[in-house]
Amino acid sequence: MKAIVWSKDNCTYCDQAKKLLESNGVDFEEKKIGHGYTLEDLLAVVPNARTAPQIFLDEDYVGGFTELKQKLES
Repeated sequence: MKAIVWSKDNCTYCDQAKKLLESNGVDFEEKKIGHGYTLEDLLAVVPNARTAPQIFLDEDYVGGFTELKQKLES
């Protein structure tokens, strides 16, 4: 399993999502807005994104931290 985490600076939920992935042994690529990626890049992939993080697992869109936590617990 591999994840992509769209994140931003000073984002508690982004940090929690990355820690959750690490604790579950899931490799992830972080795409941080303002560090090589723009908001427009994110919106091209998730047009209705209004919050961070935005997470994909194995190329399937999951949502944010809460949805990630629910998916990993199921």
